[in-house]
Amino acid sequence: MLDPGLYMVATPIGNARDITLRALDILTRADAIAAEDTRQTRKLMGIHGIALAGRPIVSYHDGNGPQRRPQILEWLRQGLSVAYCSDAGTPMIADPGFRLVEAALDAEFCVVAVPGASAILSALSVAGLPTDRFLFAGFLPPRPGPRRKALAELAAVPATLVFYESPRRVPAVLADMAAVLGGVRLAAVSRELTKRFEETRRGTLAELAEAAEAAGAPKGEVVIVVGPPERHAALDPEALDAALSVAMAEASVKDAARAVAERLGLPRREVYARALELAGR
Repeated sequence: MLDPGLYMVATPIGNARDITLRALDILTRADAIAAEDTRQTRKLMGIHGIALAGRPIVSYHDGNGPQRRPQILEWLRQGLSVAYCSDAGTPMIADPGFRLVEAALDAEFCVVAVPGASAILSALSVAGLPTDRFLFAGFLPPRPGPRRKALAELAAVPATLVFYESPRRVPAVLADMAAVLGGVRLAAVSRELTKRFEETRRGTLAELAEAAEAAGAPKGEVVIVVGPPERHAALDPEALDAALSVAMAEASVKDAARAVAERLGLPRREVYARALELAGR
């Protein structure tokens, strides 16, 4: 028997064999199972020969969380062990689970991590970019304006950036990244990680954007990794212009220049002068 508590079980992001022995043990012994997609979890359990054996399995996702949480919390109050699986990868890493964990902790129940596959770490491991410091930025806004604004806020972060992205938006996103972050910045685009048609393309953002425009939207799940900005180097002029354009759309020239200069660590006078040029003054 497992100790009572909520077990956050990481599942494979593609290859079904990328599951830990501990995760298989938890899925075998848990009193009850909650899953973002019960069909996927049943399939995974079937592949590894794990029978439900009469145990309850329920769906838990962003859409039904408020209705389902009371049932799962009641299981925990009864002293049961509950395994939670997201559709693929690690629960709560751009997957449902936060409100469930929050509620379990508020009620002082034990929450246990059962680590495993993660698209973030898989992409970082093959990107060929620095990994000593990285920032997971999740999904960018789908619309161009808010997306460029979000990228401008990340432009000077001294770390490798990791994004999840919808395949159909990849060409547009890479074009915006090249414009806002700088076309010479190194990056990698991985798709179908751990699956049969796994592929990673590496190059500058300008090169990757050009290739994506020519090839069109890729197939499969996509992770984009962008290397950190060059240290002690001036910001790419195109990236500065893009950052200023985004800022000036919501603030005065003076305020926009000040905000961009502070965010990017650039001389305020030079940034203000460039902002005036862009504003046609």
